Amino acid sequence: MDPNEVSARLTELLAAAGQVPLDGETAKKFAEYVSLFIRWNQHLNLSAIRDEEGIISRHLIESIIVAMILPDGVSTLLDFGSGGGLPGIPIALCRPGIAVTLAESQGKKAAFLQEAIRVLGLSAKIHSGRAETLQQTFDCVILRAVDKMPKAVGQAARLVAQGGWLALMTTQGDLPQLEAAAGEGFSFAASRTLPGSMERVLALAQRMR
Repeated sequence: MDPNEVSARLTELLAAAGQVPLDGETAKKFAEYVSLFIRWNQHLNLSAIRDEEGIISRHLIESIIVAMILPDGVSTLLDFGSGGGLPGIPIALCRPGIAVTLAESQGKKAAFLQEAIRVLGLSAKIHSGRAETLQQTFDCVILRAVDKMPKAVGQAARLVAQGGWLALMTTQGDLPQLEAAAGEGFSFAASRTLPGSMERVLALAQRMR
């Protein structure tokens, strides 16, 4: 799939989800990201999905939609356990006003993230270590497909600034235990269904205390 085909496919999927298309320059960068992701995924386990169509229709479109519906006023964001950069890199591409930090403890995956932000010309930062060791707080902390997700949510909750947001990309079935793991200081809004599956959702919770 050449860059024009990637752009056309993203436009098609965004239209189906009721969203506006990406501008040409951003779509080009997404095509570069797909190419880089596939090359590195041959040697690293960035994702079990290895074909271009799967990466675009599952990983990218879901992350782009999330980027578009994150609350206004978010200026700093932590992608907790970023892996292959999802959703942090799409958020950095779609919301350049947000300072994104990609936290990844596995060295080879962190190296991929470093190469990705270099190739894409992003100003995102890499934390090559466990996210919970960070000493700062963020306007938004987002988690997607993290190992031991309930434990990770509890750790991530401590990194959310007062009035900030905890964003969970999960399934409707797993959401109740993750809400409990976040603790009583968070107020959850109604979850938003993500494209491609009625089960996949984005849950947003604001830190009230």
